[in-house]
Amino acid sequence: MARILIVGARTGIGLEMARLAHEAGHHVFGTSRTGLVPYGTAVLFDPTEANTDTIQNLGPLDALVYCPGTITLKPFHRLSEIDIATDFAVNVQGAVRCIQATLPQLKSGVTPSITLFSTVAVSVGMPYHASIAMAKAALEGLVRSLAAEYAPLIRVNAIAPSLTDTPLAARLVSDEAKREASGKRHPLQRIGTATEVARAALFVAIDATWTTGATIPVDGGMSSLRQ
Repeated sequence: MARILIVGARTGIGLEMARLAHEAGHHVFGTSRTGLVPYGTAVLFDPTEANTDTIQNLGPLDALVYCPGTITLKPFHRLSEIDIATDFAVNVQGAVRCIQATLPQLKSGVTPSITLFSTVAVSVGMPYHASIAMAKAALEGLVRSLAAEYAPLIRVNAIAPSLTDTPLAARLVSDEAKREASGKRHPLQRIGTATEVARAALFVAIDATWTTGATIPVDGGMSSLRQ
């Protein structure tokens, strides 16, 4: 069974990944800012801080999954430098910090992989998404660069969801009218669930052993279909 480090395993997609991996018999290390996670071995870690000691001594790792993200939706003229810097810090710099800290452990793993999270807003232009789209586009560039640099030893991929029913997106689907309107924007006529995205991400992290440098859409058809 695989040894998996899931950064951000307390809520949302990270929580579902930890649950699915734990139930499948994998050894899960799950991080949170409180040091509490429902599944696996809990690791106290904040990806926005420089100290990575707690994730550097876990032994060989077969997979690193970086789940933290942001949803900053504002008209472009209202975006502040702090908004943009925060999105970049959480989505990109945090991922870079985790990857650099765990590279020696990944190099000791079995068919190791790194899985990051992008967004459908990179491939589909959406109003009010400028800040998060910029950050996630940088992340996709990182995926391709690292996939080239570390092939054939470490696979590096990203999952690009559309709107998913998680605590992070709660204000966007806070009532049935919002949920229905958001769902109708997708060819599959609904928003995604954390479990659906987690299953795809876990497959990419563990089983997609001939896939690297890819950003894989899990978005209800939004990025590829027109109706």
